[in-house]
Amino acid sequence: MRTGVIAKKVGMTRLFQEDGRHVPVTVLALEECQVVSHRTAERDGYFALQVGSGEAKQKNVAKPQREHFAKAEVGLKRKVAEFRLESEEGFLPIGSTISADHFIAGQKVDITGHTQGKGFAGAMKRWGFGGLRATHGVSLSHRSHGSTGNRQDPGRVFKGKKMAGHMGDRQRTQQNLEIVRTDADRGLLFVKGSVPGSKNGWLVVRDSVKLKLPEGVPFPGAIIDTKAPKAEAAQETPVAVETETAETAAPDSDTNKEG
Repeated sequence: MRTGVIAKKVGMTRLFQEDGRHVPVTVLALEECQVVSHRTAERDGYFALQVGSGEAKQKNVAKPQREHFAKAEVGLKRKVAEFRLESEEGFLPIGSTISADHFIAGQKVDITGHTQGKGFAGAMKRWGFGGLRATHGVSLSHRSHGSTGNRQDPGRVFKGKKMAGHMGDRQRTQQNLEIVRTDADRGLLFVKGSVPGSKNGWLVVRDSVKLKLPEGVPFPGAIIDTKAPKAEAAQETPVAVETETAETAAPDSDTNKEG
């Protein structure tokens, strides 16, 4: 079991495949998605990874949270989420930045977010009621939901009755969405189809719980170690650091030019 990421919904576009087909995709951006802390079984009773994303103003962050971020040597985060893990093997270094290469093309993911808010809606729009008759004694109540209760017994309205009220803005999870493409340089994920939420909304992206991970997925994850200097990053071999792939690709281009 791997950790997930916190992403921001940018909008929708389309990508063209090699055979000419175009696929509608939702663009998700990883804005400095960093590991904030670890949850261990000895101290907390379970294994989890706390991840933060986005940049928050100091006035909007409480003092205990500011000290919590300072201890991890990360900036003030706007959104924080925990991802449960099976063991310590799924831990990533504290302070490391998760790359978009954490997911691969063709992988299925589950995305959780809050749906678009519709405000106060009537029974016809909210629940699909047919409304009352347009004529024959019905006046000024054509779109009402009708009666809501029974007779004197029970003398009340049952809980959960479908009536007018607040519509939307509910937490929903869309499962088994496909990652079409990733852009590690810009920190973007291209997901096939629509995901819950409006533009600039925050989403939680996890590996699909109903399907097995495909081969080639980095474990425990793909990170960009911002603490390590660039010179030391080449000597160390972290899980899947972007600097390593960039440096390994450079000699190939030089050899091609010489040849």
